[in-house]
Amino acid sequence: MQDQALKVLIENIAKVIIGKIETSKLLIVGLLTNGHILIEDVPGVGKTMLALALAKSINADFKRIQFTPDLLPSDVTGGLVYSPKSGEFDLRKGPIFANIILADEINRTTPRTQSALLECMQEYKVTLDGKAFALPLPFMVVATENPIEYQGTYSLPEAQIDRFLMKINMGYLAPTEEVKVITDQKIEHPIESLQPVLSLEEVLELQKKVKHIEISSHVLEYIVQLVAATRNKEEIKLGASPRASIALMKAGCAWALLEGRDYVIPEDVVKLLPYVLKHRIILHPKVSIMGKTAEQVIADLVSKTPIP
Repeated sequence: MQDQALKVLIENIAKVIIGKIETSKLLIVGLLTNGHILIEDVPGVGKTMLALALAKSINADFKRIQFTPDLLPSDVTGGLVYSPKSGEFDLRKGPIFANIILADEINRTTPRTQSALLECMQEYKVTLDGKAFALPLPFMVVATENPIEYQGTYSLPEAQIDRFLMKINMGYLAPTEEVKVITDQKIEHPIESLQPVLSLEEVLELQKKVKHIEISSHVLEYIVQLVAATRNKEEIKLGASPRASIALMKAGCAWALLEGRDYVIPEDVVKLLPYVLKHRIILHPKVSIMGKTAEQVIADLVSKTPIP
C-alpha cells in the first residue's frame, strides 16, 4: 500500500501539473534520495512549474537561478564579505543555499560557473576561502535545458552531468489535458493557491524510510550487470561509471516506496534504467548518424541481460 504522505504529495502536485503523474513521481524520487534531476524539453511544457509545485507542496525554500553567459560562480554560491562593524568576513549566501534549486537553462552559462555546482551537488556543501558551509537538507537541484536551441549554449561537463540522478522529459499533453490546463488558468494559475501538504521534517523521515527499503543481492547484481554492460557494448563510446550503479540502487529504493513496497523488484530497475543511464553514456558518432538513440541502445541492453 502506498505511503499516505506520498500519495497526498503526488495528488497535490497534480493540481498544477496535469497529466504528468509519472514525471512527478520521478521528480519525487530525486527528493527522496537528495538526488538531482535534469529536465530536458522544449519551452512551455511546465518544467519550472513542476519544480515550483514540488517546492510549495513541501514548504521548501525555493530559489530559481537563471543561467546566462555572464553569470559568475559567486552569483550562485555567494561569498565572504568584509564587515567593518565586526572586523570579520561574513558569509553572504548565494541562491544555492535553499532546499530546491531551479537551475534554469543550465547549459547557457560557462563551464566555470557550471563547475560551481559540482561540490554542492555531490557533497551538499560550499567551500569559500577554505571554509566549508553546509547546505540545508533536503537539498536538490532541478536543472532544465532546451534540446532544440544550441546557439549560445555550453555542453555540460561529464563530471557534472554524472551527478544528476536522472534525466527526464515532460512531453506534450493530450488534447483533453491541454483543455483542462488552459481552463484552470483562465482566472488564476493553480500554483498561486497551492498549499503545503508535507513539512521538511516529514520529507527527512521519508528519506530515512527509503534507506531501509530492502534490496536483495540478486537485484544488486542485476544493477551491476546492466551498468557494466554499457562499458562493453560496441555502440557505446563511453559507458556508465559506478556512480550510475549507486544512483540506480537509490532510485530503485525510492520508487519501491512510491509504489507501496518495502522491497525493490527487478521491474523497478528496468523502469528506471533509461532515466538513470541515458545521460551517462556516449554513443559512437556512427550510431547517432544511423538514428539510433540512447534509449534504444539501453532497451537492447536490457533485452540481452537475464532478469533474476
